[in-house]
Amino acid sequence: MKKLIKKLSFPVIGLLSLIWFLVRVVPKPSRARYPCMKIAAPVAASFVIYLIGLVSSLLVFKKAKQYLYKSKYVVFSILLLLGSILFIATLLSKEQKVYAQYRSPILEGPNQPMGEGKGINPGRVAWIWNPDATDENCTNSSGDYWYQEDNTNQEVVETMLSNALQMLTGEETDSAAWNAIFHHYNQTHERGDVGYTSGEKIVIKINLNSSANYGSNTIDTSPHITLAILKQLINVVGAAEENISIGDPGRTVTNLYWDKCHSVFSDVNYWGDYGGRTPIVQSDSLVFFTSDGEVEDWLPECYLEAGYMINIAVFKKHHRAGISLSTKNHLGSFVKFNGDASHYHYTYPSTEGDGNVDNGEYGVYRNGVDFMAHEHLGGKTIIYIVDGIWGSTNWGHPPIKWRMAPFNNDWPSSIFVSQDPVAIESVGFDFLYNEFDEDHPTEGTPGVQSGPFPRYAGVDDFLHQAADSANWTDDIPYYDPEGDGTPIPWSLGVHEHWNNSIEMKYSRNLGEDEGIELLSNYDPSGIEENIGFPIINNDLILLNSSTTIQFAIPSTEFVTLEIYNNLGRKIETLVNKQLPNGNYSIEWNAKGLADGIYFYRLRAGKFCTTNKIILLQ
Repeated sequence: MKKLIKKLSFPVIGLLSLIWFLVRVVPKPSRARYPCMKIAAPVAASFVIYLIGLVSSLLVFKKAKQYLYKSKYVVFSILLLLGSILFIATLLSKEQKVYAQYRSPILEGPNQPMGEGKGINPGRVAWIWNPDATDENCTNSSGDYWYQEDNTNQEVVETMLSNALQMLTGEETDSAAWNAIFHHYNQTHERGDVGYTSGEKIVIKINLNSSANYGSNTIDTSPHITLAILKQLINVVGAAEENISIGDPGRTVTNLYWDKCHSVFSDVNYWGDYGGRTPIVQSDSLVFFTSDGEVEDWLPECYLEAGYMINIAVFKKHHRAGISLSTKNHLGSFVKFNGDASHYHYTYPSTEGDGNVDNGEYGVYRNGVDFMAHEHLGGKTIIYIVDGIWGSTNWGHPPIKWRMAPFNNDWPSSIFVSQDPVAIESVGFDFLYNEFDEDHPTEGTPGVQSGPFPRYAGVDDFLHQAADSANWTDDIPYYDPEGDGTPIPWSLGVHEHWNNSIEMKYSRNLGEDEGIELLSNYDPSGIEENIGFPIINNDLILLNSSTTIQFAIPSTEFVTLEIYNNLGRKIETLVNKQLPNGNYSIEWNAKGLADGIYFYRLRAGKFCTTNKIILLQ
């Protein structure tokens, strides 16, 4: 029935799309590149083709009728058959698939920073990767779930968090790192040159959207990193347990987290509605106002009472927003008072989350900017943590192994930390954009459950606007999430894209004095050392349009062989399947590509190598 309704409504939709395209693009041809026009154009084109086919079939039938009157039955029969074929083909024809038409070509190129870096070291994001944090053999099935102690190493996770804090601040101890973080926050928020003061309250917003419990294969913020941050605040910073609140306001802290953390710190306030948890209390009045005037909302009273907030998101993409990191983590802050957060979905690229990008233009209102700027949300956040210990493909789904280096078909086993809300989202976006492309084996048909969501048009629009007020929408005078008539600062942080997915370098990594700085214990240049994996040819000079890439694998492995351009963007996948041990020769045809430098990346099991191809046709 839905297909029938869609077919019958197509002429109306097609006509409206054609009118919309002509009205918008004829006066200003540059609008043809807008994502909304990229949606309308193929539908309008399909309608034109449909109209031509329909008119043509009617003309053929009219001509056939004339020959019937003249008793020329052979010609009549031929024209009748031709007209019938045209008519049936017109009715059965499908509108052009628009899904591929409104993917986001990242609007700005690599290393083009916008905005102003925030933090002790402006724009710095610390990334710690340690594959020992997780068991690569975890099946995430009955008796072998991701959260079990034999699958996630608590000691390693705590060390990773410690290293990330010290790397972020440039300090040599955790105590010095926290002291620097609190001093910097208080200095930049007109609270004086002071650190943490006894009695001040701290709220920790984690992500419990799937409400993972014992026996659940879906993931939320890791219970291991949850315990690790509590240990830091109580044992290192010196905060009293009763002054710390943690959870996801729209969810009850499940037994998975309660049993692990409450047994160590029993006086912490764990949010929820049963079993000793602390109920969330609604603020006395509406305190959050979307800047487009559409939504007014409450916040948890504990948010208002707290002096500081820590935001711990999960490393995942999302079928509506494209990515779901620190900013989108705050939708959970409103669920308790509304039953869900659907009243905020209208600002995301795919408002229905069904694979249709109906809000992919750049420079439209995005509530993520309000979340980052609100005085009781981003305005109170001292550090942002992205929990990439496991990572996932959507809002409440099982963890997934990552293909890209350095993960190489293993769990991501990562922690990202920053004081800059825009920078950490930008880094997360680059990772997610690179990993989840159309060729990813989990993607399938785009829709609610799967799809290359980070590549939807408009996904990073909120980062452009959060970085620089020059990118704000013309539809509102300014962003003002408190509704007090005071515009937010012109920049909430710095946004840019890395130079490529191989080196992962941002502007400050390249010696510039602005932009993002990604610091990590991972060195891309040393990944293939001590591996002993035989590559028969390394760097290649290609003097014609075809070459052969040769390699050998000593055991059965899942192998990917991909070609990248000099910007680090993948242009072709040559191999993406399990191969038995042996020698292989894979041909690459570069016909149609411009001369220059390209790279091929070979991944097999835990091994990964990247080599250069110089194309000189």
